[in-house]
Amino acid sequence: MEVELPPEPASTPESAPDSTPATAAAPPLAAQPVPDTPPLADRRTGLLIFGVIQILLGLLSALMVPLAALGAFMSRLAPGGAMRPGQYISGIATYVFIAAALLTLGIGSVQMKRWARALTVVTSWYWLILGVLITILLTAVLPVTMRSALAQAQQQSGANPASPEITTGVMAVILTVIIVFLAFFFVLVPIAFVVFYSRKDVAETCRRRDPVERWTDRTPLPVLGASVAFFTGSLYMLLVGVTTPLFPFFGRYLTGIGGAACFVVLAALDMYLAIALFRLQSSGWWIAVIAAPVRLLSMVLTFGKADLIQAYSKVGFSDAQLNTLNSNPMFRSHVILWWSLISLVVFLGYLLWLKRYFTTPASRPQADPLPAQAV
Repeated sequence: MEVELPPEPASTPESAPDSTPATAAAPPLAAQPVPDTPPLADRRTGLLIFGVIQILLGLLSALMVPLAALGAFMSRLAPGGAMRPGQYISGIATYVFIAAALLTLGIGSVQMKRWARALTVVTSWYWLILGVLITILLTAVLPVTMRSALAQAQQQSGANPASPEITTGVMAVILTVIIVFLAFFFVLVPIAFVVFYSRKDVAETCRRRDPVERWTDRTPLPVLGASVAFFTGSLYMLLVGVTTPLFPFFGRYLTGIGGAACFVVLAALDMYLAIALFRLQSSGWWIAVIAAPVRLLSMVLTFGKADLIQAYSKVGFSDAQLNTLNSNPMFRSHVILWWSLISLVVFLGYLLWLKRYFTTPASRPQADPLPAQAV
């Protein structure tokens, strides 16, 4: 028995097979190829060259140590009397610290270490900022100081009237050489270091050559710079407290044990701030921002009211040394003291700018990220 099947339904436009070839459909956006980022250049040679330069600068600083000791010995023959032990101890310790820092960073740069690159960036920025301020300061006050010293020397020696023109020309040459020297080592050299070590390819070269995470990677570079500044300031406060305990305290100078104790307390505070800022603790940032204006107010009141000459006499300066200081226009005008105030104001502005790094952990900027795969 035959069964008749129903006829197939007629095809409709909706049910008609799609005749469009599959290749005509546009590929999804995610499937489109992404162009590869060109690899960053390897800067091994540059790291080696700049590292050697830092080593040479460190050796030059080390050579200043025996020269400072020789100057302390020769000061016994000067009319003003021998230098105080605290004066040459402070100078020698400063040169030792600078030499040790430059040699360490230079060797680390030659070895292409991450920590050496990070610390060189922050120290070069401070080197540049302080160098610009020092160059401007000395360019403004050195001519006045040298003219005053020249006039004083002529009065004491009874020089003839024809000598001032010759000595003035020699003084102009000496001033030009000094200013060019300062501009080169305090401005141009740190600019070169900042430009080179801030490059992305230099950072990437150090990451590839030193794939292990270092302690400098745990905090952003700007915060690391503030931490290093407070750490260095702590060591400086201890040095000054031991060698020259002369502490400006809200309108008067504290000397002796009281002044030394204040320097020790300030050194402990700076050490705490160095650690707290490195750990990105908001409490450390707040204490630093509050303490800076207090220091500024104390310095302003002391500079305006207290007698610095009398304070120096209490820490052991001889009468001849006090007369030499008092006759110096740079000392009489308190240029160095006001320069210290300007530096403190600039640093306070820097601390305020760092507020962006001391927010909630979810929105806190991170340090330089590590590469996905260490080469």
